[in-house]
Order: sequence, then C-alpha cells, then structure tokens
Amino acid sequence: MAIAYEPKLGRIPIRNLSPQQPENSWPAKAFVGEVVPFRATVFKDGHDLLGVDLLLSDPTGAQTKHRMTQIDEGTAIWQTDVMLDSPGEWVYSVQAWQDEWATWLHNAEIKVPAGVDVQLMLSMGSLLLARATKAAGDNKILKDAAKTISSKSLAPPARLAVALDPRVTEEIEKQPLASLQTLSLPLTVRVERTRAGVGSWYEFFPRSEGAKKDKNGAWASGNFRTAARRLPAVAQMGFDVIYLPPIHPIGTSFRKGANNTMNPGPDEPGSPWAIGSKEGGHDAIHPDLGSVEDFSAFVDTAKNSGLEVALDLALQCSPDHPWVTEHPEWFTHLPDGSIAYAENPPKKYQDIYPINFDNDPIGIREEVLRIVKYWIGLGISIFRVDNPHTKPLQFWEWLLHEVNREFPDVVFLAEAFTRPPMMHALGQLGFQQSYTYFTWRNSKEELAEYLVELSHQTSDFLRPNLFVNTPDILSEYLQFGGPAAYKIRAAIAATAAPSWGVYAGYELFEDVARQGSEENIDNEKYEYKARDFRAAEEAGKSLAPYIGQLNRIRAEHASLRQLRNFELHWSDDESIIVYSKYLDGKHTRSGRSDAIIVVANVDPHSVRETTVHLDPAKFGIDPGEKFDVTDLITKQKFAWGPDNYVRLDAFGEPVHILRVEFPRGK
Repeated sequence: MAIAYEPKLGRIPIRNLSPQQPENSWPAKAFVGEVVPFRATVFKDGHDLLGVDLLLSDPTGAQTKHRMTQIDEGTAIWQTDVMLDSPGEWVYSVQAWQDEWATWLHNAEIKVPAGVDVQLMLSMGSLLLARATKAAGDNKILKDAAKTISSKSLAPPARLAVALDPRVTEEIEKQPLASLQTLSLPLTVRVERTRAGVGSWYEFFPRSEGAKKDKNGAWASGNFRTAARRLPAVAQMGFDVIYLPPIHPIGTSFRKGANNTMNPGPDEPGSPWAIGSKEGGHDAIHPDLGSVEDFSAFVDTAKNSGLEVALDLALQCSPDHPWVTEHPEWFTHLPDGSIAYAENPPKKYQDIYPINFDNDPIGIREEVLRIVKYWIGLGISIFRVDNPHTKPLQFWEWLLHEVNREFPDVVFLAEAFTRPPMMHALGQLGFQQSYTYFTWRNSKEELAEYLVELSHQTSDFLRPNLFVNTPDILSEYLQFGGPAAYKIRAAIAATAAPSWGVYAGYELFEDVARQGSEENIDNEKYEYKARDFRAAEEAGKSLAPYIGQLNRIRAEHASLRQLRNFELHWSDDESIIVYSKYLDGKHTRSGRSDAIIVVANVDPHSVRETTVHLDPAKFGIDPGEKFDVTDLITKQKFAWGPDNYVRLDAFGEPVHILRVEFPRGK
C-alpha cells in the first residue's frame, strides 16, 4: 500500500525566512546590540487578510511575540526589527493566521456604504465581536460594541462606526480573532559579543615602535615596553582594537631584506610572517620583543587604555621552524626532496613553508588548538587569521567550533582576499569578521553596489571589517589621490560599516609604492620603520585628528554601529555617493531616534556641486517634511528636505557627515 504524500507547506505558506544562512547549514549571525530585521514571505489563497507574528526565544528559553508588518504587498514580505541584547543561541519561528476581524472589516467598509449585503455584514461583525468579548473575559468595550452593531434601531453607518472605534481596535489587537494558524519550522540565530561585529582597529608592528639607529646606522628593535608607549595615542584616536602582526621568532633561512629582496643586511629583521627559528615557533615570542611577562604587561596596558589586543594567527613556517624537523609530514615535499615554499604569483615567499593539512589532519588540528588556547591564556581574545582561504574549510569549521564552544567571546577575523564563494564560506562556517574588497571599490557605482551587498545580501553570515590599508595593500586610489583620498576612504569606512581598520602610517599619508606593486616602498614587513607621529600632528600633516573625529562620531551615534541599516540615496553627480544609517528611538538608550546622512565626493581631485535626492522615510522623517541637519565635522547647520544642493571640495572637506536633528518626541 502506497504511503500518502505529506505536503511540505502549511495551510498558510510561510517561506524565505531570514535571517538564515544559505542551505541553513549553520546558524545565522548577529551580535549583542544588533537590530536584526526578521522577514518572511507569507501569503494565502483568496483575499482574506493575514496576521503574522515572530515568536522569538532568547538563550534562556523565554519567548516573546512580535507583530510583523507587510512591507511589500506585491512580494508578500513581512518584517519586524528586533534588537538582540544577550549572547547565545536565539530561536525563532514565524506564525501566520487568517485575521478574521480585519478581513470582515475590510469587506464591511466596502459593502455597507455601497448597500451590498448590509444586514449580513453587520450580523457577521456582531458575531465576531461576541467571540472577541468571550475570549477577552466579558470585556465591557467589546460587549458594548457588540450590542451597538447588532442594534437594528440604528442606521447601518452608525452600527459600522463602532467597529472603527480605536478602543475596539485596541482591545481586539490584544487577542486577535485568528484561524488557520500555521507555524514555520524553527531557525537559530547565534548572537555573539558586540566586539564580534563592532570595532575600530589599528595595526602596528611593535618592533618599529621605539626602534632606533645607533651612531653607526645599525638598527635596534623596539619591544613591547616601547610599543606600549604608543597605546595612549592610539586610544586617543578612538580605536578599540590594537592588532599585532606575528610576534614570534623569525627564521634566517631565505630571509627577505628591504623591499622584498633576497639579500638582507645583517641587522634587517625579516618578515614576521616567516615564523619560527631555534628560539621557537608559534607559541614563542621573538627575543627582541621581550619576554612573556613583557607581553602580558603590554596586554594589560592596552586594556587599561580601553584597547583589546588582536594577535595574528599565521599557520605557516619559516624553514627554521621546529615543526620542519619535528613534523616533516606536515609539509609538501617536491620530487627533488625540497619543501615547497609559498607562492601567490607573481609574489614569491621563499622564506615561508605552507602547511599541508591533508598529511596529518588530526595532529595539526590538535597542535593549532593548543597554540590558540595558549594565547587565550595570556589574555588574547581576538585573532586575525592570515590567509585562511589557503587552508581547508573543514579545518576552520572544526577549530572555530572547538574554540568558541569553550571560549565564546573569542573573535576570529579572516584575512581572505579571494573569490566570493570562499570568502562567504569562511564567514558561514564561523569566522566572526572578514576583510573585504572595499580597498578596491572606489568609484560611486562600485561603492554603492558593494556596500548594499555587504549590508543586505550577505549580512546574515559575513561581517565586514573595512580596512583602508594593510602592509600588503596600498591601492592606486591612495597612491595617486593625495590627502583627500585618505580622508574620503577613512570617512566612508568608518560610517558605512560597524567595523573598520587602519594600518599605521595611514594617518601620515604614506602613499609611495614600490614600483610595479600595491605595497608601500620600504615596506615595514621587511624592515623597521620609525615614524614621528607627534611631529607630523604638530605640523598639521597628520590625519590623526580627523580619524579621532570619525571614531568619536561612531561612539556617539548608535546608528553607525549597525550593519543592516545602510540605505542608499541618490545624487545627480557621478562622483557623489549618498547613504544614511538610521536607528529608531525604541532601539536607542536615550529613546531618541538616531540618523546619520553621509554625502561623499569620491573624486579626490575635484570640487563637486550637485543636488542630492533623499528618501526621508528611510531615516524616520515623513515624506515632504523639512528637517535640520548638522555637519559633525564642520559643525555647520543646514535646513534640508528631499532635494538639496551640496558642494564638496576634495581639497577642503570632501565628505558631509550629517546628523539629522529630529523634532522633540521623535
């Protein structure tokens, strides 16, 4: 006997729930304090009106109900926004139901004034009110309404009017008249600590901080003690995270010299990513930087300055790493007996051996987990992972699960400038943050498309960190754009996403590249770089004050610490990008709505004049209503509306960062 087919759809179809990951292989992501738009496509045969609720359980199991609103009738998309305020796994379902009262009222408002089925419609309304009265425990407002609507001594318009009374609507909303209730399958959202999604990062090489030349021109390395002196200035600029490249011993075999040459001088330090020497490997500290106690003191100083320390996790070795002799099976051996070094054509890294994760996967897993736990024990809770896309996804899925199961506050940032499927997969399987293509998205069109993608299309699993530069990347835009380019990129990175980053030297407009590359000449990866930040600032040749302004604005405006609220607007100029970030007052501590409008001239070589066109509804202003804005950089005030003239001078202030001045009560 054939088994009867069981339909997969409920009586009311509920489809396309979000947030969720593609294929729902892992939970969707959020962070504490993030406002998450919960959506579903809900529709039904016929013309009956529907009600839709979000049923949301927090990590303790406590459930709340949130009424969803249809935001697009044509596509039947329903949504409600909820701030998730505690870490852990949240579970949600969507419940749909036929709204009998709303359906009747809609029909009655058409038929009764038209004289169609008048008595029948009013009788149906009376029965519904009687049901509502009983369900509400003999509610007087509903009881009186039922009596009035059934009174044949009154004219039909007067009987119908009682159904439109706001008091009646309010009482019925408390316990709707629902039928055909349908519940979706549950989905999970993993909520992580706020730093997993929000932060301002600053990268520096501790060996350069305090590095000095002696009278003979020989360098002496900086160390953790000298590097700690730089931390207050970094904190003063408003950064939250200080990121250190690898701090481990550096190999001498095939050591790279200045500008990636193969002939280093006797005092050239080599690349920190060529990890390992006779002094140790990934669980050791370079002797020039100090001891474990010195490192712990650096971490404590950073913490006291309001900074978290992020450490580089680079799973590769120099030819001198202890693993090369202790675990030769962890590497790829060529037919001539040599070990394959790392390459990213045309780049060659003769000083680095990549690990072969397929030869002894269990042994490598356990050793890396041991190393990560070791640094966690020394106070590290953020790891920037070097080139994760060159290692198996299966390995990362296991490692991140094991680490976060025991240490849920640990954050991993994926440095993976690679194809979108790989970048997306790294985010999906557990990386809390990711580098992005932002560095190479510079035109208005490129930025508009990419920022919409990051905030709306991949935001359930990929959290972008918009680094403006790195030791490996000095884009052509920065090479040839002058100080204006540095200002523009910082302003957009700091306002378009809740996490952004800067590599030291950016504030000094270091823009000279090594010929034929996107890297700075005299690259700090291969040599010490002594910078006089204070002198540059005193001479007015530093971007540090502007960066400090940006980070203060971020700290003061909760809307800028959200990802999914990015909204694109329009301008008549091909180089003026316009976007807003908005947070409703119910999601702010003050109870006041918060909105920022950014208008940026992305051409660093020109003065631009144009009209910008806004959709004020996207930032909480009624269409057609005038409103005031304040430029948070210049403190200028403007009276704005949907269409506004702007003039942005790349050689002065190329970006407006405008605070919307809401009327009292909003």
